[in-house]
Parts: sequence; C-alpha cells; structure tokens
Amino acid sequence: MSRPANGKKKAAAFDAEAFLNSVGVARTMTEFARDETLFAQGDASKNIMYIQKGGVKISVVSKTGKEAVVGMLGPGDFIGEGGLAGQSLRMATATAMAPVSALVIENKEMFRVLHSERAFSDRFITYMLERNIRIEEDLIDQLFNSSEKRLARALLLLARYGKQDKPQRILPKISQETLAEMIGTTRSRVNFFMNKFKKMGFIKYNGGLQINASLLSVVLHD
Repeated sequence: MSRPANGKKKAAAFDAEAFLNSVGVARTMTEFARDETLFAQGDASKNIMYIQKGGVKISVVSKTGKEAVVGMLGPGDFIGEGGLAGQSLRMATATAMAPVSALVIENKEMFRVLHSERAFSDRFITYMLERNIRIEEDLIDQLFNSSEKRLARALLLLARYGKQDKPQRILPKISQETLAEMIGTTRSRVNFFMNKFKKMGFIKYNGGLQINASLLSVVLHD
C-alpha cells in the first residue's frame, strides 16, 4: 500500500466489483452473446447492470424510425440506472458489441445497498457524476470539433484510455457505420480518416483494431 509524504497510509480504493460479487448482494450473473440485446427501448426499467467484461452499444430510435448510437460502455460501467431515478421504461436499447458478462441487480436491491453501504453509495455517486461530465464533453465535442477529431476521441474512449491502468488496445469489432453514427458523420468520411490514421501509424489491424496512444495527437492538435 502506498504512503503519502506524511507517512500515513492511504485508504484503499473501494472495490465496487468485489462488493457486488459478495454474498450480501442479491444479483444474477448473466452472459450475453455478441449482437444480443441486454434490454430494449420501451422495456420496463426493473434492474441495473454492472458490466464485468465486453462492450455494450447504447442506441435510440426516434419516432420517425431513425436510429442513433448515443454511447458505448465497457467493464466497470453501470447500465440501465434510469429506473433508480423513476424512469419506468428504458429510453434506449443496449446491445452487446462483444460477449458480455454482467451482474444484474433488481432496483429494489440496488436501493437497499445504496442506503446501507456508504462506501458503495459514494462510489456510485462518483460514477454518475463522471458519466455526466462525459456527456457534457461529448456534446462539446459534437458542437466544436471536426469529424476527424471526434473520430479519434471516440476510438480512444472505446479503447478506454485514461480510464484504466491498462487500456484495451484491441477493440471489439465495430463497423464504420456505427462509428459514423457515434460522431455524426458519414461512413465515407470515417473510412477516409481510418485509412489516414492507419497510414500515420495511429491504428492498425492485427487480429482486431488496435489503437496507439499516439492517436491522442489528433485530439490535442489545434
């Protein structure tokens, strides 16, 4: 355990996954195959899920039938938390981009845990605040950045740079159509930039799409 300059021990970070896996929490481990739906838009918001492995695409279909990808989640993320805020129906569809393992917790049980376990409650609040910051950053990205920067940022987020000590260097298979929906551009533009990134050594295809940290230079370049 590391020690700060004053010699006192730092408190260990609360391990949300270990807690959720403990016998004190009523939960169900559920496996989802690639392209399988975790829940659909319009379903009852009866539970919340904690993703242990895999990738999940969040999409919304408008009243006119137009579909848009509004988020991508991965290990360590909660999903379907709207029911905790009184949302009776799911506002989006969650689809597995790769095989997913998730802990499924009924809303009633989640409320019990949040009220009885302060450490977990603090961790969950922190997570939700970080999610809100991410949503704000996504909006700013859409409003002010070029499609090239938006694509670079989306790829880095999918690779989870800045979120984990060991980023996920090989991404689950994701189509250029999905990437185009995520950043609000056309597939042809995504294809153009992906080829450009490949030529510059920022990405490569080797048993999957591999992201190099040097792709950050595209995001940071004015």
